[in-house]
Amino acid sequence: MSAPPTSDALVMFGATGDLARKQLFRAVYRLAHRGLLRVPVLGVALDDWSTDDLRERARTAIAEAGEPIDDRVMDELLRSLRYVRGDYRDPSTFVSLKEALGGAKSPLLHLAVPPSLFSDVADGLAEVGLNRGGRLMVEKPFGHSAASAEELNRRLLAHYDESQIFRLDHYLGKEPLRNLMVLRFANAILEPLWSRERVAAVKLTMTEAFDVSDRGSFYDATGTLKDVVQNHLLQMATLIAMDEPASEDADDLRDKKVEAMSTIRPLESSDVVRGQYLGYLDVDGVAPDSTTETFAAVRLAFESDRWRGVPFLIRTGKALEETITQIDVEFRRPVRPLFLNDECPINRLTIPLKPAGHPSLTLISKSPGEAMSPRAVRYEAIEEHGGGEPPKAYELLMEEAMKGDQTLFARVDGVEASWRAVDGVVADPGPVHVYERGSWGPPEAAALAADAGGWPERAA
Repeated sequence: MSAPPTSDALVMFGATGDLARKQLFRAVYRLAHRGLLRVPVLGVALDDWSTDDLRERARTAIAEAGEPIDDRVMDELLRSLRYVRGDYRDPSTFVSLKEALGGAKSPLLHLAVPPSLFSDVADGLAEVGLNRGGRLMVEKPFGHSAASAEELNRRLLAHYDESQIFRLDHYLGKEPLRNLMVLRFANAILEPLWSRERVAAVKLTMTEAFDVSDRGSFYDATGTLKDVVQNHLLQMATLIAMDEPASEDADDLRDKKVEAMSTIRPLESSDVVRGQYLGYLDVDGVAPDSTTETFAAVRLAFESDRWRGVPFLIRTGKALEETITQIDVEFRRPVRPLFLNDECPINRLTIPLKPAGHPSLTLISKSPGEAMSPRAVRYEAIEEHGGGEPPKAYELLMEEAMKGDQTLFARVDGVEASWRAVDGVVADPGPVHVYERGSWGPPEAAALAADAGGWPERAA
């Protein structure tokens, strides 16, 4: 089978927004710096900007991101930028876009717009024929429930083939998560340990010390379960839970991810503890009687032969003690625990994502100079990156989408399976508990992890 053509243009819907300023212009510059972006780049938005305004915003955003600037690369990139102004619900916007694209046959069309506009943009692109050969890269959240995700998929698939749709979760572009697949399937020593016979619990932490800040309106309509659990954290859990794929092919990999996702027992309110930090109700845009959660502790169950009975414990939220994203795979104690005591930790594989770090393995070793006294020792994988800094998440995802490689993107059945897992608790979430800022969340969350050794209090 021949490789799909590389995209011959990049279109950024939402080019005047925060995501473009904070992430996308930097990603575009880094691709250009690596010689991977020699195509026109068009920004589309409603704001009354000119092409010069867009170029100045791009220059400023790239500098503010801390990128070392190569003037030649920057000048070439800025010359490639053009701005198309228009309303996403106005057909003339898409006529203007098609004209600006000239003869481009396979543009990458990135929708960094509010989810309520995804269908409108897809419809407008199809009206002028830009669905033929084009690729649609769609940001999260993809729907707000199982029914809405299914409807959005129906609308997109009316114009685009599944092979043209790239449902983006930027966490899957992060280096440690991509490394997790290699770590799992390229090391024969891990596979015999990777099941309920040897694993006691899997714990996923994604906590942030900062609060909702100026995003009150967005966050109050979304909440933690829909903002990060349904997508980022279920994706992370599935990378741990999936079986080995038949090959490295994108569909083989995604087959196994969807298969694992489909074994999650649908969440009920008893599986979740929700919290809301003290002071959240005072944030601009938040309803005075809001019960939206800014914290969630979740107990997942994968009901597969491999994982049945192993708790997958998730803790995530805002205004907590530390900013950490980390996976801990905790192993069972030996059947006959010689040389162990109750204070000694169990064996653990730790994969840090934020702050960035290296995988580490906690083993039990003898304390020096003492008679068979055990202690925990962490062995960390220190890697040499001879090729320089690895790509950033958005940089890599743009590169892969432009090549037509869907390995790091969610497929239609995967998105719908993830919504089915959380849909019940999103519709009927149970109470919300107030917690102090700078804590680890409401005390009620402790019960979910009590039989699994509790929550890790900080990064290992």
